[in-house]
Amino acid sequence: MLAAEVSTEDFTYGLITPVFAFLMAVVGSALGLRCTTRALSSDRNRRPGWLALGALAMGTGIFTMHFIAMMGFTVPSMSLSYDLGITYASLAVAVGVVGIGVFLVGYAPRSNLTLAAGGVVTGSGVAAMHYLGMAGMDMAGVMRYDPVTVGISVAIAVVAATVALWFAVNVNGFAASLGASVIMGVAVTGMHYAGMAAVSVHTHGAAASGGGHAQVEILMPALVVPIVALVFVGLFVGLDPMTEQDIHEGMNRGDQGGEGSRPRAEARPRPTGTGPGAVR
Repeated sequence: MLAAEVSTEDFTYGLITPVFAFLMAVVGSALGLRCTTRALSSDRNRRPGWLALGALAMGTGIFTMHFIAMMGFTVPSMSLSYDLGITYASLAVAVGVVGIGVFLVGYAPRSNLTLAAGGVVTGSGVAAMHYLGMAGMDMAGVMRYDPVTVGISVAIAVVAATVALWFAVNVNGFAASLGASVIMGVAVTGMHYAGMAAVSVHTHGAAASGGGHAQVEILMPALVVPIVALVFVGLFVGLDPMTEQDIHEGMNRGDQGGEGSRPRAEARPRPTGTGPGAVR
């Protein structure tokens, strides 16, 4: 017997899940881009730590956004569950691949090519997290994807990541950072729902069963670790004494080859002799 497509629902709880998911994506992106900005203004000894924190924040923000949004996804005709091993593997992929992207921007010569490469890698990490997370879903049916819509979702992630990294490298200030974070949050959330639009669920009539567990009960345990990680990064960033002026000066001192901050210029000797500026 041929498998029949069954109905799905992405907004079981209305706007609560997409709005909350968007906010978590913005928070994760803000922390990640803030750490990246600080890394670019720091010397080479401190830079790896900031970049690693940035990757952790952005990766966990993407992961948290995805699974909060997935709380609203239900298939009325069957129960759903998640493989925690695959679920946390998707978190590791997000942090690892995003880390490659931000380290590339942090150490490679600063150029449009570097930003494009970092955006492709980081955006690919966003997409990989999404689809690996979906692979961890356990149901009686089979999920199928429309390849064109999948391609659109990946393109959204790559373009957004590139734009956000451009902001982190080229623009300083709270307003710019907030703008980049909102752009990244919109794009990550948009990528998620574009990816969900590509999904169709198919099952044999006999395999379908009555309603399943509440998604909140299933997914909340998986969200504890990434939420704690975001709180940790937020506290670390908030307690760091570096000011906006320090960041701006550090970015200006950094050379174009990504070698970190240059030392301050030595004081110029005061003139001697009989001229107007001579020491008497």
